[in-house]
Amino acid sequence: MIDIKKIATEMTKSYEEADITMLSCRQLPDKTEIISILEDLKSLFFPAYFGKADCQEPLEFSEQLISSIYYRIKKQIELALSFNSEECVKEKAEKIANDFVEALPSIHKLLIKDVHATFEGDPAANSFEEIIFSYPGFYAILVYRIAHVLYLSKVPFVPRIMSEHAHGKTGVDINPGAQIGEYFFIDHGTGIVIGETTIIGNHVKLYQGVTLGALSPRKGQSLSGVKRHPTVCDNATIYSGTSILGGETVIGKDAVIGGNSFITESIADGAKVSVKKQEHIIK
Repeated sequence: MIDIKKIATEMTKSYEEADITMLSCRQLPDKTEIISILEDLKSLFFPAYFGKADCQEPLEFSEQLISSIYYRIKKQIELALSFNSEECVKEKAEKIANDFVEALPSIHKLLIKDVHATFEGDPAANSFEEIIFSYPGFYAILVYRIAHVLYLSKVPFVPRIMSEHAHGKTGVDINPGAQIGEYFFIDHGTGIVIGETTIIGNHVKLYQGVTLGALSPRKGQSLSGVKRHPTVCDNATIYSGTSILGGETVIGKDAVIGGNSFITESIADGAKVSVKKQEHIIK
């Protein structure tokens, strides 16, 4: 007969020996609640598509939804801050939640610009409505814009929970720490990776399979806080399957990077980069 108590004793010993928190009286943020808050934010930003506004007045609708979002995000921020802290974090969580809610109109304005960039950049787009309602790249950008505000406030857990949720739904992996300008366009989206210290300017276009990554991540935590991902300047276009690596790598203004390029050094303004035609061997 199996000895459950013996196995449980061994597991308990393993808990004690681990250098990772295994048991805690403190509660982690609730992933399900954070995703629910994201859905409400999506409804707030685009009520005709995802909201339940019905015939409500816009002011009444937005006021009720913002109030709900505020109290719920404040609770999740407090849980995140308190998990590894002995201090009372209620006031800090309230301040961050206040700043976050006050930033919502600015996030909305950025998202409208992203919709326009997507429509102008994709001849297959039939309408703004189609982009908002169905484009995975736009959804990834929407979640990034939200998570980035919380990242800047140094909220643990929550921004990454948001970005990984979007990653799972869209195949687009945008670290919430990346700095991304206005009129950002992601086409198709699947397989895009944008690292934490990436800087992206205005009117930049990325196609599927693009990696904006670190040149050598083997040093691990010793590189934390170091600029290790590339900078992409205004109006640059990067086509599918391209990898651009390194914190000192700068893609200049108006540059066009052809598909399947591998770049570890800076590219001048206005340059056009392409891979020499590969030879096909057919047997």
